[in-house]
Amino acid sequence: MAIPKRMKFSLATLLVQAVFIILYVIFVDYEDAADPTKPKAASPIPTYYPMYQDIHVMIFVGFGFLYTFLQRYGYSGAGYNILLGAVAVQWTLIIRALFFHELASGGRVQMSLTELITGDFNAATVLISFGALIGKTGPLQLLVMVILEVVFANLNEYIGTEHLKVSDVGGSMFIHAFGAYFGLAVSRVLYKEPHESSSNLRAGYLSDIFALIGTIFLWCFWPSFNGGLASEDGRLRAVINTVASLVACVVVTMAISSLLSRRGNFEISHLQNASLAGGVAVGTCANMPIKPWGAMVLGTIAALVSTLGYKYGSDFLAAKMKVHDPAGINNLHGMPGVLAAIAGAAMAALATKDNFGDSLYDIFPARTPSIINGTVYAEDRTAMEQGGYQIAALVTTMTVAIVGGLLTGLVMRLPIWDAPEENDLYNDRDYWDISEHGFPSDPTGLQATSSNSTG
Repeated sequence: MAIPKRMKFSLATLLVQAVFIILYVIFVDYEDAADPTKPKAASPIPTYYPMYQDIHVMIFVGFGFLYTFLQRYGYSGAGYNILLGAVAVQWTLIIRALFFHELASGGRVQMSLTELITGDFNAATVLISFGALIGKTGPLQLLVMVILEVVFANLNEYIGTEHLKVSDVGGSMFIHAFGAYFGLAVSRVLYKEPHESSSNLRAGYLSDIFALIGTIFLWCFWPSFNGGLASEDGRLRAVINTVASLVACVVVTMAISSLLSRRGNFEISHLQNASLAGGVAVGTCANMPIKPWGAMVLGTIAALVSTLGYKYGSDFLAAKMKVHDPAGINNLHGMPGVLAAIAGAAMAALATKDNFGDSLYDIFPARTPSIINGTVYAEDRTAMEQGGYQIAALVTTMTVAIVGGLLTGLVMRLPIWDAPEENDLYNDRDYWDISEHGFPSDPTGLQATSSNSTG
């Protein structure tokens, strides 16, 4: 006898949560500062908690509202956002422990504020991928995706940080580019013609306003995202550089949006999304001394790339490559993430003790000179070599993201995971109780607009 899909989802989700609890009982404990049995240590709350809360708001409020842009998918956009984020945060600690910490050697894992920040970063990776699949997958498929993607994402970060030893403080490679191209690869595997032609694939006046609220939360708190795990003066530079990039990005986005319209009108999807691209574009080099004007240049280029992507790029991907991207994640996270990686590589290649000071060795630990018996020997890497490793990390990220996304997409295609029927695409009705509210033909009395992907 077949298990009804709603019961199947409940059973699978409860099983996943039960496994998490068991793993935490066996392997996870407080960090030393929170452990009452350990000597009193300085609390990390003043250093990390304010930025952690900012990042938390970005993940669960910013992304949540941003994904309400579809007229008939608001419950799902925000609801699946918090579900995926909650699963990702819990699963990340265990997976990171396997790659980075004591679990692989039989020790216990310490749950700390920095690990919670990293959990939110992994949630962001998954939610970026969700943007390419929004409205086209059922919740059980999404549960499968988050379990697999967190593994691939941490494998990629492990290669980049532990072996290539690169700098990516704002996660533009490891979070934004990875999440974008992982999600696009999954979208390609799951592609069906109705994904583009469904009558439910539309935004409305109110749904776009709610999505803009998400944009504003993300825009305001992005400096904390880029600077959350930076240290000392690097954190201050990350905040300043991110603000400089974001303000330039908004101005240029509005200008280009008007310029691309025959009547000079603004396109709301450009403001909702392209205005954030500056935060992505500056992420890899946010803690580097790129100067405020350099951050503004990056924000300007990101605005151009992202706005043009929303206007023309998404349609090209769908028509030529069968990659449907309803939230335009390639334009907001993918291409700006690649731009950030290139900017980070250029800064690494130009980095010297004269222009970086002692921060050089905090930002690029692989460049720390060797000191043996008091004698200082040459740095482990030259500046040009570090720049080359930064590019190698970008190539690795793209490779792991695309291959991992294709494999995950193949798993998600299995009939057991209950993909939505054609009539249920971009529609809350099949999974949410909306009987008391229903769907008016037009919730605002105004003509609905197109989805974000069409610009």
